[in-house]
Amino acid sequence: MTDGLPEEDETVLVRREGRVGRLTLNRPRALNALTHAMVSRLDAALTEWEGDPSVRTVLIDGAGERGLCAGGDIRAIYEDARTGGTASPAFWRDEYRLNARIARLPGPYVAFMDGIVMGGGVGVSAHGNVRIVTERSQVAMPETGIGLVPDVGGTYLLSRAPGELGTHLALTGAAVGAADAILCGLADHCVPSGRLPVLAAELAATDAPVAVRRHATAPPEGELAADREWIDTCYAADSVEEIVDRLFACGHHAAKQAAETILTKSPTALKATLAALRTARESATLEEVLEAEYRASCAALRTPDLVEGIRAQVIDKDRMPRWQPGDLELVTEKDVARFSAAPPGGDLGPAGRE
Repeated sequence: MTDGLPEEDETVLVRREGRVGRLTLNRPRALNALTHAMVSRLDAALTEWEGDPSVRTVLIDGAGERGLCAGGDIRAIYEDARTGGTASPAFWRDEYRLNARIARLPGPYVAFMDGIVMGGGVGVSAHGNVRIVTERSQVAMPETGIGLVPDVGGTYLLSRAPGELGTHLALTGAAVGAADAILCGLADHCVPSGRLPVLAAELAATDAPVAVRRHATAPPEGELAADREWIDTCYAADSVEEIVDRLFACGHHAAKQAAETILTKSPTALKATLAALRTARESATLEEVLEAEYRASCAALRTPDLVEGIRAQVIDKDRMPRWQPGDLELVTEKDVARFSAAPPGGDLGPAGRE
C-alpha cells in the first residue's frame, strides 16, 4: 500500500514497483465493477503520484481472469434509482472527474484492457495514452441496453471513431475485439495476454514506449473495417428511425442483425445517445463532453427505463425490458431534451475541468 492514501478494503490494490505506480481493480467476483470508494482510491493514488517524480509510469489492470472492469456498480445504481437517492450523481461526479484526470496525466498511463472492458472500465483505461488490448479483449459501451447514454467520456471517444463506427457501437452496444478497438481509437497496441506479466515487470525499469514495442503484435483480424461501407451509409442518417430503416434495407445480413439489436434497446436512450454523439462530435474537449454526459446520466436516473433496464439485464436477467415508451416513434423531442437539461443538483462544474 501507499502511504497517505485513504484506508480501503482492498478493492483497489495500490503499490509501487520500481518506477511504476500500479493500480489493480480487485473485485474479481464482480468483474471488478467500480464502486464510489474505488473511484476515490484511484483518484487519491493519482494525486499522490503526480507529485512524485520517481513515479514515471502508471499501470492499471484488473484482478482475475475475466477482464479489467465490467463498468460501474450497476446494482448500486439500481437501488439508488428505485429510492430516488443522490448517491449515483455523487458517484458519477467523482468518476467523471477521474476520467478527465487520467486524460490529463503528463506521463505514460498504461492500461491493460485484457478481457471484458465495458462502461466505466473504458473510462479508466481508454483515456490513457498507452492502451493495450489482447486477443481476449471485448470492449463495449452497452449503456443503451439499460436506459443510459454512454458516459465516462464514451460519447467523446466514439464520436471521434472513423466514419460512423462510433455511432454503430453506441447504439448497438456491441463489443469489439483488439483490432476493432484499435481501429475505433479505443486502444493503441495489441499484446498477447500471456506476455502481460513480463511487460508489467519490464515497465518497472524501462520506458513504457520501449517496453510496449518489444511485446506488441498484430491483433487478430477484426470485422468492422470490412463493414465500413454500410455502416457509414446507414448510420449517417439524422434519426434513429431512419438508421434502422437503412439497416434493414441495405441488404447485408450484419446490418439486419444490427437493426434488430438496436430495436431491443431503450428507445429513449437511443435517441438521447444519437443526439449526444452528434453534439460530442462538435465539442472541442473531453471536459465539455463529460459535462453533457453528467446531465444525461442524471436525467436517466429519473426515467423508468434505467430501473427497468437494469432489472431485465442484471437483477432478474429475463432480458425482456418493458421500455416506456416502447417504440422509437413515441419518444418526443421533449423527452430527448431532458437529457441535456441541468440536473436538480447542479452541473458537473469544475469537477471535470480541474
